[in-house]
Amino acid sequence: MRLSQMLFVTLRDDPADAEIPSHKLLLRAGYIRRIGSGIYAYLPLMWRVLQKVSQIVREEMNATGAQECLLPQLQPADLWKESGRWDTYTKAEGIMFSLIDRRDQQLGLGPTHEEVITAIARDMIRSYRQLPLHLYQIQTKFRDEIRPRFGLMRGREFIMKDGYSFHADEASLKETYQDMYKAYSNILRRSGLAFRAVEADSGAIGGSGSTEFMILAEAGEDEVLYTDDGKYAANVEKAVSLPIDIEASRFTSYEKRDTPGTETIEKVCQLLNCSPTQLVKNVLYQTVYDNGITVLVLVSIRGDQEVNEVKLQNELTKLASEYGAKTIISLNVPNLEAQQAWTAKSLPLGYIAPDIADEYITANKQIHPKFLRLVDQTAVDLKNFVTGANEAGYHVVGANWGKQFDLPNGVVDIRKARPGDRAIHNPEQTLASTRGIEAGHIFQLGTKYSQAMGATYTNEQGEENPLFMGCFGVGVSRLAQAAVEQSYDKDGIIWPVAIAPYHAIVTIPNIKDAQQVEIAQKLYTELNQAGIETLLDDRDERAGVKFKDADLIGIPYRIVTGRAIANGKVEVVERATRKSQEIVIDEVTTTLKQWITEAIEGSRE
Repeated sequence: MRLSQMLFVTLRDDPADAEIPSHKLLLRAGYIRRIGSGIYAYLPLMWRVLQKVSQIVREEMNATGAQECLLPQLQPADLWKESGRWDTYTKAEGIMFSLIDRRDQQLGLGPTHEEVITAIARDMIRSYRQLPLHLYQIQTKFRDEIRPRFGLMRGREFIMKDGYSFHADEASLKETYQDMYKAYSNILRRSGLAFRAVEADSGAIGGSGSTEFMILAEAGEDEVLYTDDGKYAANVEKAVSLPIDIEASRFTSYEKRDTPGTETIEKVCQLLNCSPTQLVKNVLYQTVYDNGITVLVLVSIRGDQEVNEVKLQNELTKLASEYGAKTIISLNVPNLEAQQAWTAKSLPLGYIAPDIADEYITANKQIHPKFLRLVDQTAVDLKNFVTGANEAGYHVVGANWGKQFDLPNGVVDIRKARPGDRAIHNPEQTLASTRGIEAGHIFQLGTKYSQAMGATYTNEQGEENPLFMGCFGVGVSRLAQAAVEQSYDKDGIIWPVAIAPYHAIVTIPNIKDAQQVEIAQKLYTELNQAGIETLLDDRDERAGVKFKDADLIGIPYRIVTGRAIANGKVEVVERATRKSQEIVIDEVTTTLKQWITEAIEGSRE
């Protein structure tokens, strides 16, 4: 492709609405254009990158025996109501675009396709002889983000590969899960990316276990905790660890202490000269279930620990049926305005004890009349601890479970693991932290959807059983931008060779120099004929502008038909290393082919 004939416009300054380097660079380099909030057009250069990524995905999926298909973007609400996720996606998380058609039927634009694929399996799979079966698609998805940001990282329309497998039993599901673990690792490795596979929370997709594939980058929204021995890595939402040891309490008897102005852990520990490991803090949450019932949740946790709200939400979701509900609409620490809707009297905030009375809750049909009391495992073994006295300005010391306070029945693990904690698999290992961009996620769904939607098969004995399912997703457009976030410099993008839109760009410094033009056109033709995807910068622009644009768009190799042609050579610059060398014109194609092959084959290993 000749740049003079291409839709190619670059910007010298960063767009005002771009927040992270990859977003700025893709806009500046003419890869994408913003059409609306969280909605982008993929321009010719970007589309080539997306095709490269998609092809790698297809090859790895097809190698496992998965079959490609295409599922509808527009999905009937009734399918989502069968699975019980309609309210989760339209109310709780609020990420599904929903609409009413002219026949008054409710529809949604698919953020994911579990319901659609399960309906297909329900209609078409009859016997164990058809199993296992694995279908996948590469499709545009939709997500109504509250705050679209970071370009393709968190957009409202995006390209994703999602696959769904069906099995007769859990053992077969786990085999495919392992196949996908390898395939996803291959996809990222072949794309030339540094990544880490980590344990993950399954979120609204559900299932018994899941793994995220994180592209390592400073701008990553996710925090990954890992050990240097390589035996543990997890998203902070899912991570577990051993907290620091409890310090022995300095209090030997129970008493109430005057502690004015000590609403924080730091202040009360300073006043009482005690360690936060000796303190039980009580955090109040407000959760609203999908049937409109509000439940007030009191979490007791060790003073030096933080509540992991993802883990807490998972625990509360398990309890939804006890309140006549299916899922959670919202979970938060209620501010003073929110408290006014249910408090019968002013709460002693900062001084709440584990046994705060239910009488603080106003009688209301939409408010559950009792606190749900949970205690984190870190607080269970504390002896002679410090906690609130249910009276502003006072704490109690020397308290014990089973004496002054009843230990809540709900003992849970909801603490947030953090860097520096000891690893559970080896306490000599400590957790370190890095940032990552989630590019892929694989799930063992089990029978969650098949049971809800009646998708069954008949086994060898003629018995009807629910299908076991797996779910496997790769964010194609996200992966492409994440590659830029991982690899760029002050001058622009540095594409990995395997997913670069073109392998090489031939730059003519002076378009009025007939010899430069002739050699450039000759190399352009030869390189493309040899399978080396090549651009020709034949624009009537200054050499400096062309060099800057070549750096900005990040093509791996730049060939310059400049002064070296007097010696029968051209200058070849490697974008990643900036290494420059002069190569004999007749050897350019052979040399570049070797370099490109080595780069692509090297990423496969």
